[in-house]
Amino acid sequence: MKLRTLLLAVACSGLASGALAHGPEKHAAPPVLAPSDSVTALPWKLGGAFELVDHTGKTRTQTDPDGRMQLVFFGYANCPGICSAALPMMVDAAELVKQRGIPVSPIMITIDPELDTPKTIGPALAEISTDLIGLTGNPEALSKAYRAFQITFEKVMDHPEYGPIYAHSSHIFLLDADGKVLTLIPPVLPAEQFADIVMKYAGS
Repeated sequence: MKLRTLLLAVACSGLASGALAHGPEKHAAPPVLAPSDSVTALPWKLGGAFELVDHTGKTRTQTDPDGRMQLVFFGYANCPGICSAALPMMVDAAELVKQRGIPVSPIMITIDPELDTPKTIGPALAEISTDLIGLTGNPEALSKAYRAFQITFEKVMDHPEYGPIYAHSSHIFLLDADGKVLTLIPPVLPAEQFADIVMKYAGS
């Protein structure tokens, strides 16, 4: 419990400053956007093409095959820190949006492909929700996604229970069905407020 509390504190402080740590390549992490009543375009280029493998072994790109809006979080399945709060909240928000008539795909792209393989990422995420889509891939494919979304991370320790522990970027990206980034949402909002933001970008 002390480890979980510490990692959540580190993640949230990193969220406030705009970045947690520098990963294999340095990127200028985008600032956190405060929720507002209006829908505005992002003032910087963020996001792009990627080709990864989902938890069923199928290739998946930035375009949603079902034509849905997408919620994308970069983390890892056994994370005891911010992921353990962000992923359930993201799933809850997606369910609320679905109840309002707008289906959304909640997605986690791993930062730990050694542990999060196509065989292991699905069962691990299913412990949170069977609606979660896990994406992984080889280092080159994942690095392309990290660069496109300006994701930063750093391994901070090996824990005897949880394994590798990372400090990592913790924004949630709202994408349209074509993979265009619409906005960033902090992973610390109540699910209802999160859902309200998504609905504004859905035009409802």
